[in-house]
Amino acid sequence: MTTPSGGESEPIRVLVVDDQELFRRGITMLLAADPGVEVVGEGHDGVRAVDLAQATAPDVVLLDVRMPKRSGIDACRAIKESVPTAKIIMLTSSDEEADLYEAVKSGAAGYLLKDSSLDEVNNAVRVVADGQSLISPSMAAKLIQEFKQMSEPEREAAPALRLTERELEVLRLVATGKNNRDIAQELFISENTVKNHVRNILEKLQLHSRMEAVMYAVREKLLDLP
Repeated sequence: MTTPSGGESEPIRVLVVDDQELFRRGITMLLAADPGVEVVGEGHDGVRAVDLAQATAPDVVLLDVRMPKRSGIDACRAIKESVPTAKIIMLTSSDEEADLYEAVKSGAAGYLLKDSSLDEVNNAVRVVADGQSLISPSMAAKLIQEFKQMSEPEREAAPALRLTERELEVLRLVATGKNNRDIAQELFISENTVKNHVRNILEKLQLHSRMEAVMYAVREKLLDLP
């Protein structure tokens, strides 16, 4: 997060919502100790999550999937409608493919399990705030399998819609859960070049997020995945 004048970075404004108070307080303390992060609120249910998001307009929201009053999935959908600039990370104990799929469909940019390390959570906040998606490789594999099962087996492969070979390479790596840095290292290109490729992919496919691009590519059989 940078200021318009290109000066020092502004802190990433984060909202934390989880019905388990001990876990929520622990995550809040972790993030608050980082000078690059500002925790703007805490909530304990899905209704409060939406209210706080509308009141604070955070950069990133950490949401549990299963919460009282309103599920994290429903809250995610409502937050994206009312505060579209907010990036949402589902931080949950659920490794169910259905929850992951619904979270992505609802606009979540990240999906982490609660057994992730503290460093992984902190890194996820930064990655998602930077406009990337972050899903652990094991969950990314489940997501791809879910998309493949939903695609029509008899459907002929769609044209690549002017995607270049390099763009398809980048899309394949995005589909495995890799972030921009990992993709840059694997393809021996800069992170800025990766960002440009991702932006071009979204523009050509007329989509809004990296995970939407993966969903589209699997459905249209643009990716040669196992």
